[in-house]
Amino acid sequence: MKWLASLRFGRAHCAEVGETHAVVVRDSKNAAGPILTFEPTAFSTFLGWARAAE
Repeated sequence: MKWLASLRFGRAHCAEVGETHAVVVRDSKNAAGPILTFEPTAFSTFLGWARAAE
């Protein structure tokens, strides 16, 4: 799977996102650590909320 890193906060402190049949998120500082899994519609809802909170 290809992981995409957020560039908003620099590479040192970011989340990485990958996509299969779901959207998965991990901590870039702990790539072997836990992964959060979201349905694509739930992740889109989360992104809308996060953008509105800026």
